[in-house]
Amino acid sequence: MSFTRRHFSKIAGMAAASVLAPSALRATGAEVSGQKIGYCIVGLGRISLGHFLPGLLPSQHGKVTGLVSGSPDKAQKVAAQYGVPAASIYTYEQYDQIRDNPAIDAVYIGLPNSMHAEYTIRAAKAGKHVLCEKPMCTTVEDARAMIAACNAAGRKLMIAYRCQLEPANLRAIALIRSGAIGQVEAIESAYGFNIHPGEWRLNKKLAGGGPLMDVGIYSLNASRYLTGEEPQVLSAYSSVIDRDGRFDEVEENVGWTMKFPSGIVASCNTTYGANMDGYYKVHGSNGIIELSPAFGYDGIHLRAQVAKPGGGQGHDEIDMPAPLKDPQQFMVEGDYFAECVVNNKPIKMSGEEGLRDMELIMQIYRAAGMNTACITGGTQDAGSGREV
Repeated sequence: MSFTRRHFSKIAGMAAASVLAPSALRATGAEVSGQKIGYCIVGLGRISLGHFLPGLLPSQHGKVTGLVSGSPDKAQKVAAQYGVPAASIYTYEQYDQIRDNPAIDAVYIGLPNSMHAEYTIRAAKAGKHVLCEKPMCTTVEDARAMIAACNAAGRKLMIAYRCQLEPANLRAIALIRSGAIGQVEAIESAYGFNIHPGEWRLNKKLAGGGPLMDVGIYSLNASRYLTGEEPQVLSAYSSVIDRDGRFDEVEENVGWTMKFPSGIVASCNTTYGANMDGYYKVHGSNGIIELSPAFGYDGIHLRAQVAKPGGGQGHDEIDMPAPLKDPQQFMVEGDYFAECVVNNKPIKMSGEEGLRDMELIMQIYRAAGMNTACITGGTQDAGSGREV
């Protein structure tokens, strides 16, 4: 997983421009035709309503042209707010009819994890591009099937790794690649929260797993994009401490370490039993880089210290980019996907990127002594739509 200097410069410009300009693509030099791609929002839950949909409002390259929901009343209210015609509102049973709607170019899938594969594959068969929330799905087999379906249909598939487009994360990558902190030796990262009883994320069939699938994946993916390498060796532990019924189906805690080809060791933790602000800290031979918080929708903060030139005592602080505010990260994400669709460009956060994380998640579960056949549920029936 390697970020080229050209890729960094382009995406960093997009993200920085989004703070000041109505379009994240305006300052990138990309040849965008000016047309807006039409998104059909699949699942009107928290992430769609609170983040992705508001992110499309200031976009000049994306608009809402369809809705899929199991709640007609909610869908009608959202349609009125975003100017979606009644004919472009679908139930989950009617989902395949999007093939007949030329106003829909792509779908945004904001459904529970185990439904990602089904609704991605059906979208591809309907001739639509797919922007799918992470985790990509719940099994390696489903990830491969999603990629194959989109390839067969000639449609693009992007996994919503928005942090790979976020300015502070991009600055961290650039500092590491430039050698500003010397040779990276180790990475620490963690992310978790104290989950409420009754959350769908505690349902094995819907979630596919516990915090590793949900928020631990941020630390996993960050370790990969910060190093630009793939782990060679990993070890892991899982546990359930709170015997209060919340963790009858999924794990409560997972901790794992990864050794990369260069010798860098990453130590990561995730939990559903305590509030654990998402962060990472990169230790280099010449300084440190720390993002805390690192993975949220806004307020991401980067601190970097590098040794003074010539071996002087103390460290120099590095100026950091202004953080994006919610929902600007989602605007950048949607506009990046639109640019790739319009110009037929390769996508950095592709299905293959999601597949690699799924492979590693399964390795972590096995290393922790967990039976992956027991922690992963299959895709849901077409009519059983749930909204995240």
